[in-house]
Amino acid sequence: MKMPFKIRALLWYLNRQKGMQIYEMPAAQARQSSTEVANRAERFLDGPAIPLYRVFDQDITGRNGAIPIRVYQPNENENLAVMMFFHGGGFVLRDIESHDKVCRRLARDNKMIVISVGYRLAPENKFPAGLHDAYDATLWAVKNQAIHNGNPQKLLVAGDSAGANIATSVCLMARDLKEFDIKFQLLIYPVTDATLSNPSIDELAEGHLLTKKMMVWFCDQYKRNKEDLYNPLMSPLLAEDLSNLPPAFVLTAEYDPLKDDGRLYADRLKEAGNDVVFKEYGGMIHAFISMPKLSKRILGTYRDIKEVLAEVFV
Repeated sequence: MKMPFKIRALLWYLNRQKGMQIYEMPAAQARQSSTEVANRAERFLDGPAIPLYRVFDQDITGRNGAIPIRVYQPNENENLAVMMFFHGGGFVLRDIESHDKVCRRLARDNKMIVISVGYRLAPENKFPAGLHDAYDATLWAVKNQAIHNGNPQKLLVAGDSAGANIATSVCLMARDLKEFDIKFQLLIYPVTDATLSNPSIDELAEGHLLTKKMMVWFCDQYKRNKEDLYNPLMSPLLAEDLSNLPPAFVLTAEYDPLKDDGRLYADRLKEAGNDVVFKEYGGMIHAFISMPKLSKRILGTYRDIKEVLAEVFV
């Protein structure tokens, strides 16, 4: 499908920029640079933040100390479904604030509590530190429904890119540890193979926002050693057993080097007997969910999410 003009214009602009690339910087500098670029571009990518009934920040306690979260309540009702959201950014970049508008839209559209988790980032905190934060925050949400007015019996996990990777792994941990039940997983252009072996990574290696060099750098920052790349909690596509996992909606983008990661993971979930909805969004690039001003099709993605979740959380 033809790429929307505004997305083509964005890529044209970004590909003309000179100077150091993210993968050539120390992590702290990369975070600062990424945030500055995002702040400059924000008004062109999305509109004002959607107002909600209540939004509040809180630090909760995990196995390794404090974990910041942001809770989005769409209305005053109780017993709403609870979506744990894990932001993207290659395990190194971005934070709760960078995905605030995405979480607000998900909370409003789906009439769900959304809890966005500020998990620890690499390389200061290597795998599985961020994953442990995500799991511990989900366990906290199950045990503390009175704080957020949600129903822990209606629990789902969601994330984009690296955050979707974390969501898949939280599902694997929840299945095996049996401390809580997850009813659904929403995986938005997930990375599922940290060995970066799938064809689309080479086919779309340059020029489409996310590059192969960036992904190699991200995985190098996140891993402790080469063996981590093959760990199913870092590369869920390589897991031997993907049975008995929550139903999933897996979204990919036509011009995203990670599109094979999502498609192949959806296929493996189906082969293992899980219910899966899969959709590749034509003309889209990585991170498109955060760019609704660039194409009406992107708001259509949010409508698709709403329709899928409405069938599960009636």
